[in-house]
Amino acid sequence: MRENELHYFEEILQTRKVQIIKNLNGVEAEMLQLRECEVNDEGDYASISNDNMLENAIGLQQTLELNEIDVALSKIKSKHYGICDMCEDDIGFQRLKVKPHAKYCIICRPIVEKNRA
Repeated sequence: MRENELHYFEEILQTRKVQIIKNLNGVEAEMLQLRECEVNDEGDYASISNDNMLENAIGLQQTLELNEIDVALSKIKSKHYGICDMCEDDIGFQRLKVKPHAKYCIICRPIVEKNRA
C-alpha cells in the first residue's frame, strides 16, 4: 500500500477512535445517571434495566471496534496494514474504505464468520 493511502486510512481510523472514546465516555456517564435514578415502581425499574442493557451492549460493541482500530493503527505503523489475517492477500482499497479496520479480505470474511457461528 502506498504511503498516501496509509496516511488516508490512519486519519480515518484516528478520527473514528476519538469518536468512539467520546461515545464510551458518554455511555459511562449515562450508566452512572441510570444507577442514580430513583425507582418508583416496577415500570421504572424495567425501563431503567432495559436502558442499562442497551447501553452495555452499545458500550461492548464500541469497545470491540476500538480494539480493532488499535490493531489496524499498529499495522499501519509496522507497514502490514491492508493484508488479510487469513490468506495474507491484499484486503482491497474499496473494502478498507467501507471498514478501515477490516482484518479479512472479502473472500475470507464469510469463512471466518461461518466458523465463529
